[in-house]
Parts: sequence; C-alpha cells; structure tokens
Amino acid sequence: MTTHAPQTAQFVTLPASLDEAVAALTAMPAAVPVAGGTDLMAAVNKGQLRPAGLVGLGRISELRGWHYQDGHALLGAGLTHARMGRPDFAALIPALAASARAAGPPQIRNAGTLGGNIASAAPTGDALPVLAALEADLVVAGPDGARREIPVSHLLAGREMLAPAELIGFVRVPLLHAPQVFLKATGRTGPGRATASVAVVLDPQRRGVRCAVGAIAPMPLRPLEAERWIASLIDWDGARGLAQEALAAFGEYVAAACIPDQAPPADGGEASPPSPAILHLRRTVAALARRALGRALS
Repeated sequence: MTTHAPQTAQFVTLPASLDEAVAALTAMPAAVPVAGGTDLMAAVNKGQLRPAGLVGLGRISELRGWHYQDGHALLGAGLTHARMGRPDFAALIPALAASARAAGPPQIRNAGTLGGNIASAAPTGDALPVLAALEADLVVAGPDGARREIPVSHLLAGREMLAPAELIGFVRVPLLHAPQVFLKATGRTGPGRATASVAVVLDPQRRGVRCAVGAIAPMPLRPLEAERWIASLIDWDGARGLAQEALAAFGEYVAAACIPDQAPPADGGEASPPSPAILHLRRTVAALARRALGRALS
C-alpha cells in the first residue's frame, strides 16, 4: 500500500459494514484502509506514506468479534490484541491469545488488530507464526459482495495477493481443542519486537505436530520434516511425554532447518563457518522450539 502523492489524506470515510468499506475502496483506489493504525500511522509520521484518502474500519462491528462455523472459529479482522488476550479467547485459541499478550505495550495491544498484523506482514508480527502453525485461512471481501478464501501462508509468501479494493474480513481458524504454545525472544526485557518466535500446535486427531518459526525470515517458516519426525515419537494414545533428549533434538532439528548453513562459494571453495550472530540465533530458536514442545506435551 504505497502512493507517491505528496499531499496528505484528502478525505476520510467511516463505513458501517464490510461491503461499504469495499465500495469506498472501489470508488477511490488510491485510498488506504486503516484499523488500529499502529503501522500505517507510523509510516505517515515518518513521511514514508502519503495516502490520498483513508477508509476507517473502526465502526464495522462485524469485524470486532467472532463466531463458530463448521468446527472453526471465524475471527473478525478488527479484533484487537487486547481483546484476543482475554481469558475467554485464550480458552478458544491459546497460542493466538499468548501472541496477542506479547504484541507490545498496552497502547499497541489496545489499537493493533489481527487483520492489520496480517496485512502489514511484518516479519516480527507475533500472530503470524501462530496462524501458520494453525494453518488458518483468510476470508477476503471483494466488490459486489464477493468472498473468497486463501491460506494465510499463501498471502504471506506472495503466492496470492489481495486484488484492488479487496479487504481481509475474517480469519478462519480450526478449533483443535488441543495444547498449543507461543514463545518469543526479544532483544530487551518486557514486551518488544521479537528476534525469534516459535508456535507449536498439537493435532491429536491427525496425530501431528505443527511448528512455525517467526521473525527470522520475511515470512514464518515451517520445519515440516522436524514436525513429522517428532510426531512419530509421540505416544498419542498414552501420556504423550517425551524424553528431554528428544525435546532437545527437536529444537536442534528446527533450528537447523530454519537457519541452514551457507552454501559453498560458486568457485568451489569451502563455505565460511557460521557467524556468531547466526550461531546465537540458532541457539535461540532451538531453545524456543524445545520449550514450546515440552510445554505443549506437559
């Protein structure tokens, strides 16, 4: 969402429904949708963005709640981090609630929204690895009442993009009724931007483990081979416990898959050893993955 127009916003419209918002964007293609504004207004204040208009989504009540549909939760894109962090939501999707509580200081959690976290697609977005591990889908609203679904991972990877005048309306998340954990490491104490984050979700029905690593790449990474390997070791019909050695091996497996060694030079020489920063990041990811899986299994 960029425009090179030097002027500030020429108009602001506040639609009352999702379809009205889409119609406003259709009528003014250069306008930018805004909900919490935690990312957009920061770009405006820095002079990086000068939208010709703003379409405010704050009055669209259908985007601020959730309902149930075919074993899934349909989450409104306008849900704030603060709302998702409450106990009733945490009982529904624990890992997403944990990521919401870790999203930053109160002013960010009170304003920032789930849809904004996805649309901005910042690598450090706390909700993104959780949605990737949950294999969530987006319900996208388009002109003339059109609706289509795309996997969150497709949007984040650029495999599918939002068309002009389309908006993220809802996030469709499967209700697994199983343990799930989100952990993150920051460069300072207290809430802050993640240097690495890990989401682990158990899926007993499919006897699977899903893991996604955030903040270390432009999009969350799924170590699929590590997932399959560790799932094969779990006694799904019993206590589901694992030895500490298996948990540690899983952490190392995840870290190695997501932060691989550098490829050898084209001239055939030996690859240089990993830098101290890379080794530290690997240790961080390994520790997060080990702890997240251990908590989920316990």
